[in-house]
Amino acid sequence: MTDNSNRLPTTPKPLFALGQVVATPGALHAMTELDFSPLALIHRHATGDWGDLGADDQQQNLVAIRSGLRVFSSYKIGASVKIWIITEADRSSTTLLLPDEY
Repeated sequence: MTDNSNRLPTTPKPLFALGQVVATPGALHAMTELDFSPLALIHRHATGDWGDLGADDQQQNLVAIRSGLRVFSSYKIGASVKIWIITEADRSSTTLLLPDEY
């Protein structure tokens, strides 16, 4: 079985605007160390694959998209490394960060 979690899929289309995409130094360092593509995570976030969120949080993201609220994703990319992605309610920016950088 092949792990495709680090590949850019060709579909589906983004569900919302990302605005300016930025990443903290800690998130960039972690992704570089683990050879994990930030673009793959951004694509997953924008297309509704919110990673390791429970059903309630995923439902909240659907409401957020329709209502113009903040959209949140969480991805485990290593044994003990998580990357959070947050798109602001006004869709002006999307940030990749480590949980302890919040």
